[in-house]
Amino acid sequence: MPLGRPVVGVMGSGSARHTHLAEPLGRALARIGVHLLTGGGAGVMESVSRAFSAVPEREGLVIGILPAGDARPDRADADPGTPPGYPNRWVELAIRTHLDARGDDGSGIRSRNHINILSSDVVIALPGSSGTASEVDLTIRYRRPLILLGDTARADRLPGSVPTAESVDEAVEFVRRALRGSGGESLPQGSER
Repeated sequence: MPLGRPVVGVMGSGSARHTHLAEPLGRALARIGVHLLTGGGAGVMESVSRAFSAVPEREGLVIGILPAGDARPDRADADPGTPPGYPNRWVELAIRTHLDARGDDGSGIRSRNHINILSSDVVIALPGSSGTASEVDLTIRYRRPLILLGDTARADRLPGSVPTAESVDEAVEFVRRALRGSGGESLPQGSER
């Protein structure tokens, strides 16, 4: 696998699967030769990861940024572990952290949401709740390319520059354009374009 493969972060509900969006999105992303990054849990994270991993001959990995469990991370001898349900069974590269699933409001310093966004070259936000909203806010703060997929009414509270997509094809085309225009990041050789 070549080094420097782009990472596409997919953020969304930790409980609702939104399979009508997440599954075709996972398959489409696998076909363009990127890594998939999620929070490694249930809901959208599980649906998109399952679909991505099911694509034959894909080149990218399913990456999960995992929260800490209930252990006290302030103790040097503590093993933070992971909460039940993490990682979902389709995560191939689990990155265990000492950080909370949301931490404060999801954008607090102890939230793993910062790692989710900073590790992504492009972010696609599916419907979700306050955790997803904080990831959208962090994506804007860190100036990562972002598109909202489904439930585009969420964009009303965001800057007008945040694009929306009604279909998976629109979202994937946004990813392709963002990666081609990111100055150095591009789709790997041989990727479907």
